[in-house]
Amino acid sequence: MSKKKKKYYVVWKGAKTGILESWEECKKSIHGFKGAEYKSFKTIELAKKAYSGNYNEYKGKTIFESTLTEGQIKLIGEPNLESVSVDAACSGNPGIVEYKCVETKTKDEIFYFGPLYESTNNIGEFLGLVHTLAHMKKVNDKRPIYTDSRIAMNWVKNKTCRTDLEKNDKNRKSFELIERAIKWLKTNKIENKILKWETKAWGEIPADFGRK
Repeated sequence: MSKKKKKYYVVWKGAKTGILESWEECKKSIHGFKGAEYKSFKTIELAKKAYSGNYNEYKGKTIFESTLTEGQIKLIGEPNLESVSVDAACSGNPGIVEYKCVETKTKDEIFYFGPLYESTNNIGEFLGLVHTLAHMKKVNDKRPIYTDSRIAMNWVKNKTCRTDLEKNDKNRKSFELIERAIKWLKTNKIENKILKWETKAWGEIPADFGRK
């Protein structure tokens, strides 16, 4: 029989407030208490963070909680917020592709590009990463760039795009941009570190379109 994973219960308003370690204790605190405010969390770290904040920040929201162990998360560490993040989205496969680059810390949009028709998410991730590299070079910004796509990272590293997508009239623009991106990679020195966004530890990348 698998062991039931422990949960921590934050009670902002109740007969007993704080971080409680069992549902029975939490239930006693909130039962019959008008306007009780409480929520469960999978880790003590997140529970502590939540309790130091406001209930309305968590009410009715799905809060990211990593499936990794605390030890694994510590080994990965925290993301470098002094950076930018890039991500793509694709509606269909192939389908309509778009991508954007944002400030990692604030999620403020730096640029957006799209739509590209009859394309793929991998192509969008690749074009978005090269577009970001070119933009950062143009504005002389040496900060790291986060992407959650290892495929895009490998394509950039090898200065190629190994897509299996067949070219047609609808996706001609994507292939023109791929050709331009590869040419840029072959004629420019990459001056920014490209870092993998660790989704399992940190949640969705800040540039995520929120459609999953």
